[in-house]
Amino acid sequence: MSTVTRLRHALPMSPDINAAVSTLDKAIADAVDAAKAAELLQGLIVALLHGHAHAQTQIMVSSTT
Repeated sequence: MSTVTRLRHALPMSPDINAAVSTLDKAIADAVDAAKAAELLQGLIVALLHGHAHAQTQIMVSSTT
């Protein structure tokens, strides 16, 4: 996933947050690579990632009200 552009947060982030983001990014990239190696359909990979993102967004929105 070397074509992904990293966005920087407007405010400085702690080293712990940067480390957690890097770890998460690597885990996602490794999982996508493993799915591709297992010859899963690209659309299925995208649909799964989109579904998880949607679910997590709903949880975040629901918890702020």
